[in-house]
Amino acid sequence: QGQLVESGGGSVQAGGSLKLSCTASAYSFSTCRMAWYRQAPGKERELVSSTNRSGTATYADSVKGRFTISRDTGKSTLYLQMNSLKIEDTAVYYCASCWSVSRREYNYWGKGTQVTVSS
Repeated sequence: QGQLVESGGGSVQAGGSLKLSCTASAYSFSTCRMAWYRQAPGKERELVSSTNRSGTATYADSVKGRFTISRDTGKSTLYLQMNSLKIEDTAVYYCASCWSVSRREYNYWGKGTQVTVSS
């Protein structure tokens, strides 16, 4: 319960695409808000995108028009399609689920998957 597993990271040239996946429990997927975060070396963790169970999505200004968050209910899987990748997108990407209003933080986190974009 609460386990999140990311996959799909790797190395790609600038301008290329990658699709990240995050598998979650059926309970978390059906009841919780889910999100993608990233953290680059020397920088603070930042929110990339999030989505609630109704499908309403948010995006960081830096990725709008390039990244798309989606979910497959049957597979309890969250996706992040990343197009037109830039060197600045290089980071470890983390999946998070179940926002806690009282804690002002997500309850569950994956271990992360590395995305490296080269020139």
